[in-house]
Amino acid sequence: MEPLHAPWRIEYILAPKAPAVDGSLFTRIAQSSDDEANLVIARERSCFALLNKYPYAGGHLMIVPYKETANLSDLTDDEMTGLMQLTNRCLEALKQVMRPDGFNVGMNIGRVAGAGIAEHLHIHVVPRWLGDTNFMPVLAGTTVVPQALAEVADKLREALTR
Repeated sequence: MEPLHAPWRIEYILAPKAPAVDGSLFTRIAQSSDDEANLVIARERSCFALLNKYPYAGGHLMIVPYKETANLSDLTDDEMTGLMQLTNRCLEALKQVMRPDGFNVGMNIGRVAGAGIAEHLHIHVVPRWLGDTNFMPVLAGTTVVPQALAEVADKLREALTR
């Protein structure tokens, strides 16, 4: 069996784990001004978008409300509208920058539904290409990300400012 080298994963594995703090990871990113380090690509009045640091596919991003809640019913109509508007803007930017053949767009609400940050709902946008499902995720539980995250973030920021 041939090994797959994924040197970008060691940063996560060896990184000091933050002690329990108030607020989710998304709340801390929302309050941070370091958008480059946090891979934030857009900020709107009620939500923001950022690239997933551990993506399922290149360009995998998330749209997150500033309000920390696990339930859609806790969002105002304006907050829900803002989420969908930014989701649509991100879809258009991904089409321009990465030219995918389609998208998976969705939410995992609750830990049992697959939410990694269950206390702070968010929308996942995963670009898809014909033939992009191969043996790696199916057999090896591994994804292949063809472009550096910082590079994708820069291109998406540029597309979102147009």
